[in-house]
Amino acid sequence: MRTTSLRYVPTAILSRQTAGTRGQTLIVNLPGRPKAIRENLEAVFPAIPYCIDLIGGPRLESDPDIMPVFRPGQK
Repeated sequence: MRTTSLRYVPTAILSRQTAGTRGQTLIVNLPGRPKAIRENLEAVFPAIPYCIDLIGGPRLESDPDIMPVFRPGQK
């Protein structure tokens, strides 16, 4: 997320954009501006379904023409 933000804001490296888990909850800390939220979600969303798989959540699918999803070993 910081790499994506750096394309738009030179101080993004100082931002708090991060993600982690607590129990079986995925927490994604996003920036405050709607435009920045969209930019960051577009960067990280492909990995979110796999992260949810890893913590035992429901399987999420998306339309690959709109937003591809990354899962290891999946073509």
